[in-house]
Amino acid sequence: MEVLERLGLRVRDLFDAPAAPTAGRAHRRVEPAIADRAILAAGLPLSVHKKDFGPRIGKPRRMAGYIYRWPDGSPAGCVVRVRALHRQGYVKSFYQQRRTETGWEFGGFERLPFHLPEVIEAVAAGQDIFVCEGEADVLTATHAGLTATCNAGGASGWYREHGRWLRGARRVWVVADRDAPGYRHAVKVAESLVDSVAEIRVVQARDGKDLTDHCNAGHQISELDPVPVLDEHYRPVRGPVEVVTARW
Repeated sequence: MEVLERLGLRVRDLFDAPAAPTAGRAHRRVEPAIADRAILAAGLPLSVHKKDFGPRIGKPRRMAGYIYRWPDGSPAGCVVRVRALHRQGYVKSFYQQRRTETGWEFGGFERLPFHLPEVIEAVAAGQDIFVCEGEADVLTATHAGLTATCNAGGASGWYREHGRWLRGARRVWVVADRDAPGYRHAVKVAESLVDSVAEIRVVQARDGKDLTDHCNAGHQISELDPVPVLDEHYRPVRGPVEVVTARW
């Protein structure tokens, strides 16, 4: 500053054009990402904070194992669901195993959709396919007589490698969990499919968080609700489409 004062200059004289005054400046509205727009439209918080269940007081127990298979039906990997008792409730967690020539080993496996052989058959037959966030919801849909799939790793685990197995599908229903991670997962799924399937719908549970909650509340699959913003954004511009009949 002393050098500038001796030269009779001010800081703004060092720049080609003076900075615009900030007082009274109108702030330009930045358009949020499509997922954030949908989250806000649904009245949901943009972030989810995990509840603190306190210290663990019980030994973790394996509750389920979900086998991921190659197109020929041979196992590629497994997602294991674990539950542990904490002071203020149960906490679930997951870990992965991969199939090798010598047996099962801890660690991730190839990016394959759950129930891949059934997905391939559904694509070839022109049947609807439901993409859920987790394996339990896939089993719920399967129990209802539908073809469904998901990815390992939860809301953040979908990649384009998963989507390539659905190329050529007639219609894909993306079932979003009713929270910010669920909506963002739905966008990742839809974006990976938008140029390779004939039709995409983005729906959610009428009651509860996910497809299993929806069915346990007594609703039919046909009663899934469109996700605000997302369903309109990704579905083709034509008349309404009926959800396929399920045996739930």
